[in-house]
Amino acid sequence: MSGDAEPARLRALDTCAVSDALDTLGLPGATTGLRSLWAVPGPVAGRVRTVLAGPRESGRPAQHIGAAAIEAAGPGDVLVIANGGRLDVSCWGGILTVAATGRGVGGVVVDGAMRDIAECEQHGFPVFGRAVVPVSARGRIVQLAMGEPVRVAGVTVHEGDLVLADRNGVVFVPAAEAGRVLGLAERIVTREDAMAAAVRAGQPVTEVMHDSRFPTVEEATP
Repeated sequence: MSGDAEPARLRALDTCAVSDALDTLGLPGATTGLRSLWAVPGPVAGRVRTVLAGPRESGRPAQHIGAAAIEAAGPGDVLVIANGGRLDVSCWGGILTVAATGRGVGGVVVDGAMRDIAECEQHGFPVFGRAVVPVSARGRIVQLAMGEPVRVAGVTVHEGDLVLADRNGVVFVPAAEAGRVLGLAERIVTREDAMAAAVRAGQPVTEVMHDSRFPTVEEATP
């Protein structure tokens, strides 16, 4: 999944522009409540590797959350761990960070909590989620599945979709819609640059910010 051009195009954008493109196209993908859990210096963009976490469903031994996904990931891939938004237990920590860094994983998005945040920052490993807690997953939650569709902050995310995470939050782009979404988001950025230039040049912001200046569905096709 790694090595294609779309993650690089996505990384050149921000989540606000991508969210606006998704809105215009009537597509889900923008999330709320997910944020960087240390001062990540730049955006993270890549192909999604999905992991589902949850309470143990049997007494049998289970894989540690995220471990197999790290081994399967390629450079630049982003792990997305769905844990139902739980804030009372971590599903990512320091040893996973060391392993993910060694594999060239681009970052992790957790719909829930994590721990060992200082180690993530020390390794420069970007993590986005809801909270930082000291509570271990061991004996509480396990990995239930990987590579399957998951729900993250109300959005259904598939393996191979695109994700962009930055200081504004996290957005997902369905793989089948990537061309339309990225193309429209790029045009939105160009338009907003022109709008800002118009304001600096003295044009009234009431004119610049008029609804007629914003994107339409028709603009999704070059």
